Amino acid sequence: MPGSSFGEAFRITTAGESHGPGNVVIIDGCPPGLPLSTEDLVSDLGRRRPGQSRLVTQRKEADAPEILSGVFEGKTTGTPIAILVRNVDQRSRDYSDISDKYRPGHADKSFDDKYGFRDYRGGGRASARETVARVAAGAVAKKLLRTAFGGRVTGYVIQVGDVVATVDDPVAVTEAAVETLPDGEPNLVRCPDPLAAQKMVELIDAVRKDQDSVGGVAEICATGIPAGLGEPVFDKLKADLGKALFSLPAVLGVEYGIGFRGASLRGSENNDIFVPEGDRVVTETNRHGGILGGISTGMPIVLRAAVKPTSSLSREQRTVTRSGEVTTIQTKGRHDPCLLPRFVPMAEAMVALVLADHYVRWIGQSRTLGP
Repeated sequence: MPGSSFGEAFRITTAGESHGPGNVVIIDGCPPGLPLSTEDLVSDLGRRRPGQSRLVTQRKEADAPEILSGVFEGKTTGTPIAILVRNVDQRSRDYSDISDKYRPGHADKSFDDKYGFRDYRGGGRASARETVARVAAGAVAKKLLRTAFGGRVTGYVIQVGDVVATVDDPVAVTEAAVETLPDGEPNLVRCPDPLAAQKMVELIDAVRKDQDSVGGVAEICATGIPAGLGEPVFDKLKADLGKALFSLPAVLGVEYGIGFRGASLRGSENNDIFVPEGDRVVTETNRHGGILGGISTGMPIVLRAAVKPTSSLSREQRTVTRSGEVTTIQTKGRHDPCLLPRFVPMAEAMVALVLADHYVRWIGQSRTLGP
């Protein structure tokens, strides 16, 4: 399928469907010598995995990765890395009665319009199940960023429905605060504000019982990123990050830095003032979100993605058949009442893939002509 590859120098190609045998990703352009094993992949795959709490789909998938190529004696060889994650808990029968019906909010009709044919089992290629391959590749990208320059990418939920978290400093948010509450219990919604997290859980439980769903917003912060990544025109870092996040299922909007709030400010209020800090130049504030002119500034890169409510609902909805006959539909199967908790590792993966790609491109460019 065209459009199944992403990146330039650090490039991934994915294949697989929701109810096929598995999902696979091929990573091309990873530098040789990077220590890598399946243990580097399982943490993020576990965070994306279905069935991890009562707030997500109860599909049971181990999501155990298999590295098929590109690694020898525990290190990358510089050749393509192939990673396979098998599907083991498909229930295709749940979708047999909607094979001729269009699910509201889904890509069913879009696929019919484009291909004249579609895999109706769980959405096929349009299912969020395909993101398991991206998360596996993103884990490799994260390892590269950490090893090369100590870069880290941390995502978390800042809004579910009308519940908005208070996060004063994105840089201060730790992985521990995202994954675990202060009392040691798992943070089911991956929100670093414990009070808001509890309200989010209550809201998601309520909409689930009402056979409904709810959306929200995730924030992603990348720290330790060197200045100079990105291109000044078409391959701006912000453009590639926007495309990366928009390529994820259910994303409605993306902003970085101060985002849309900057539209109401004057230039004197919006500009970040440059100041010296030791042997480098930084800005006093970070309204620009770590990117100026499409190129990273060395300040933290902060983005947000708005995610729509899950389209699959067990409550009855009006729709039509492929032939245009009016009917109703109830989506069976196992679905997330809120996508945000599992969206976090997906968003981290896509941001890491962009940063890894631009890093590999950057180190391949000669910034000055020397003797």
